[in-house]
Amino acid sequence: MKESYFSVGPAHLVGNDLVGYHDVDVFGHEEGHQIKYKTLSWQLVAVLMIAEIVSNGMLSLPSSLAVVGIVPGVILIIFLGIFATYTSYLLVQFKLRHPEVHNMGDAGMILFGPIGREVLAFGTVCFAVFATGSQLLAGQIALASLSDNRLCLMLYTGIFAIPTLICSSPRTFDRLSWLSIPAVLAILIAGIVGMVGASRHPVEPRVVQATVKSDFYTAFTSITNPVYAYAGHFMFFILVSEMKRPQDAMKSAYVLQGFATTFYVIFAIVMYVYIGSDVASPALISLESKWMKAAWGIAIPNFLIAGSLYAHTASKLFFIRIFRKSKHLHSHSKIGWGVWILLVVVMNALSFILAVGIPIFNYLVGIAASLFASWYTYGIAGAFWLHDSYHDGNGVRTWRKKPFHALLAFMTVLAGGFICIAGTYVTVRGIVDAYRNGQVGSPFAC
Repeated sequence: MKESYFSVGPAHLVGNDLVGYHDVDVFGHEEGHQIKYKTLSWQLVAVLMIAEIVSNGMLSLPSSLAVVGIVPGVILIIFLGIFATYTSYLLVQFKLRHPEVHNMGDAGMILFGPIGREVLAFGTVCFAVFATGSQLLAGQIALASLSDNRLCLMLYTGIFAIPTLICSSPRTFDRLSWLSIPAVLAILIAGIVGMVGASRHPVEPRVVQATVKSDFYTAFTSITNPVYAYAGHFMFFILVSEMKRPQDAMKSAYVLQGFATTFYVIFAIVMYVYIGSDVASPALISLESKWMKAAWGIAIPNFLIAGSLYAHTASKLFFIRIFRKSKHLHSHSKIGWGVWILLVVVMNALSFILAVGIPIFNYLVGIAASLFASWYTYGIAGAFWLHDSYHDGNGVRTWRKKPFHALLAFMTVLAGGFICIAGTYVTVRGIVDAYRNGQVGSPFAC
């Protein structure tokens, strides 16, 4: 049986205002509360989204072009950007229709009941923790490159984990949004520095191809890079829940996808053209030493804040689950702050332990992305449209009256399923090959 806060009626737009939204949303009316969550403007949400999504994932895009060729690689990046914009729209519409939804777990409750709620909530936390660990490893590489690997790699990860923990500790995204501004500038400038460095020191001789023949395993392994470079939709509901005007959420999504797609294409093309088919993943490793160090150093704030956003998201899901409808949600109580700090510490500690303690951690990030991010970013958005159009209208007859929308929604679900299955397959096969070739190190190794 569904809990009471999932049995409310839908909010709806009248003119440019949402009627009924704040009566039933997760944070309710916040007048007089000590801690106010719904303070974000659409501009700050766009900054948060960019800081979270446009991060270390883009550094693998040039290597994807090297595997499939510049033409199909660029087409794929642009297509995925358009596809992610469409699924963003579906997610935002579902959130406006269901203000009580705070995270993917809540959405799972509406679609599939209690089991769906737990599965999608687990997936959100799982992916957020692994993504935090991925950012810690990006910080590790950056610090190691700057210091010429003078310390144990695990120590670099620990050093980077401390500020990540501190930055993820604010209770609201509003505090993190201002830190995200320099994070966005950092990854933008780092990308520009990387491209300038590649153009100043091009690899000679180099091979640049329009198309490259490849088998399915090799091609799809490289395709996962651009697919997961857009994998930030699992945070959309949580971010929109803290907006002053949720009806402006698509403005944030348009800015995000426009910036991400444009930057991805330019960065991937320039790095691939000047470095060629031997471009590494991450691409900054292929740069001349001083340019590599400059780019890594500038990018550090982005890795730090992106990791903090992921850890904050995982903590926030548990916190809302524990204190929903409780006075501790909006007050500076000892219990509220105690539980919050404990959750933040646990999520960051878990990310650190997994990142340094599991030799195949990067493969596990790929599995988590395949199992969950493929659905959150792509597939499940179609299910949201099918659910609401079915229940708001006349069931299947509504789908028949809107055949194009219904077909697109079904294709979106199928696309999510394909990415999930194929991505999991190539990642598991990659793990098997890594063990077979002796490429797997020891846990907690330097």
